[in-house]
Amino acid sequence: MSLFQLLVLTVIFLAASVISVISGSTSLITVPVMLMFGIEPHTAIATNMLGLTLMSMGSTVSFIGKGVIATQRLPLLIGLTLIGSVLGALLVLVIPPRSISLVISIAMVVVAFLSILRRDAGLTPATGECSQISEYCGYAATFMLGIYGGFFSGGYVTLLTAAYILLFRMTFIQAIATTKLINFFSSLVATLIFAHQGIVNYHLGLILGLAMFVGGIIGGQLSLRLTNVWLQRIYLAVVAILVIMTLRKSQQQPPSTSLHLITALG
Repeated sequence: MSLFQLLVLTVIFLAASVISVISGSTSLITVPVMLMFGIEPHTAIATNMLGLTLMSMGSTVSFIGKGVIATQRLPLLIGLTLIGSVLGALLVLVIPPRSISLVISIAMVVVAFLSILRRDAGLTPATGECSQISEYCGYAATFMLGIYGGFFSGGYVTLLTAAYILLFRMTFIQAIATTKLINFFSSLVATLIFAHQGIVNYHLGLILGLAMFVGGIIGGQLSLRLTNVWLQRIYLAVVAILVIMTLRKSQQQPPSTSLHLITALG
């Protein structure tokens, strides 16, 4: 890879990280770009996970001490995420590609639909506790999405943010801050497994990861300055784009290996 190509990749990864702190779905931008530059698919996915770990770390640093991370449920949420991420990484060659792509497409449509129905969700702090059913559903969503997060991560944080707003009744800034901390653990587990398989490009990953770390800090600071209304607008705009992307690509996806799923979702 030439110096110019590396510079272009770095700029793209930096910009994608800034926006995706709010919206999620970093991998839907970064992985396809790496493939366009001729990076082998497995290496692109594994190296991207290393970058996501550093990005999540950078954005979390911005939120620490600001009182926006929902700490009450964190131990259980992190535990469920770690277990789910390990399962996701181990099930890469087992899960039927078309089934997972369809599930993600449907999930995005549901998120868009619920966001329209509950347009006030996430805008103001919730009064009172959420119901027990919502609490259990929130934990279940964390575990199930953790499996997908360990599998690829494209759209993972976007769906997790929606789950925490709708089920745990968090504000947008609380959900954004909390999911970034959760995503750190999910990406870290997947990175360690990919590293064990020897498919992480550390030289490229550390350079792009540094750009994503900086982008995470900038995105975190930007999130703290925006109101929940503006965070909602940015988030919903990205969800609308993802609905179109995932539905279109799920129809085009060739029924072969899980690698086709990964590139299709990316």
